[in-house]
Amino acid sequence: MTPSFHAARLAGVLETLTVKDAVELAVVERNGFVESRHAGAAVMLSPEGEVIVAHGNAQALVLPRSSLKPLQAVACLTAGSPLAGEQIGLSTASHAGTDRHTEVVRGMLVDGGLTEDDLGCPPDWPTDSATRNELVRENGEPARIRMNCSGKHAAMLRACVATGWSTHDYLSPDHPLQLHIRDVVERLSGEKVAMTAIDGCGAPVHAITLIGLARASHRIGAASERSPFALHRVAGTLVRTVREQPWTIDGPGRADTLAIEKLGVFAKGGAEGVMVMIAPNGTTVALKTLDGSLRARTMVAATMLARAGAVTDAQVADLAAALPLAVHGGGTVVGAIRPGAGI
Repeated sequence: MTPSFHAARLAGVLETLTVKDAVELAVVERNGFVESRHAGAAVMLSPEGEVIVAHGNAQALVLPRSSLKPLQAVACLTAGSPLAGEQIGLSTASHAGTDRHTEVVRGMLVDGGLTEDDLGCPPDWPTDSATRNELVRENGEPARIRMNCSGKHAAMLRACVATGWSTHDYLSPDHPLQLHIRDVVERLSGEKVAMTAIDGCGAPVHAITLIGLARASHRIGAASERSPFALHRVAGTLVRTVREQPWTIDGPGRADTLAIEKLGVFAKGGAEGVMVMIAPNGTTVALKTLDGSLRARTMVAATMLARAGAVTDAQVADLAAALPLAVHGGGTVVGAIRPGAGI
């Protein structure tokens, strides 16, 4: 942490990412014409956890949004949430709300003597279009269990049940579970939380620097299931589970699932253009687009890993072909979203 950054925090100033601190992460090209540019910041750590490269202000504070879920899941597991297999994958997911996803979440609740009414996340439609269309045809309605964060909320509730904490107020920032999550975030990131906001799902989300998010993600990715420390054991299990069952963290044909399938990485995107991606050898990328766009983040992170030799160019090309990166004109592909000059 630089002295100026420390002083800014002491003075009560939150140093968030600004236009002057950002670099060009990606461009949108149409018939050779650069139509749009996505600016932001990105940082990459070596397998040993050292900074390899930083683009833009990696010391800026970010709200990791759903990219914080791996840390929240690890905290729930160390607090006693008795999950296994697919349930662990759903605990860190921004799932698509398919029937397969909701069956697992429902099982997480039932096993803890809970119901969908105990979930504190808002009702929502599934993000999987086929599932949503089917629900509409059946005169279905938005449901809490279909909300993409319901697995995280179920894991939080299971931790409360296991520990004897109250469940009706589990989303309060002062609840024992949320204080434990905050502590885990600080331990893994190596930083004090700068502030706490409320995420779209209603859970607390903690502001840390982009480099702090990278370091926390790297520590989770490098964790061993044979570690003498419980936090590292459960982190290792979480990463292995998601890599073995990538459908759990997102959904078939969706960006995080595709990245895991094509590259063998651990990938977790968050709202407002946040992404963390951990290669099999431990090389870790964390980034945020300044405008909050989601469309370029997966490709930018994968490209950075390829330039470090952590994944191959062929793997990244295979991923790019599966992602919605093509720019169309009159039903024909006339361009693409591609990495920008800043990386």
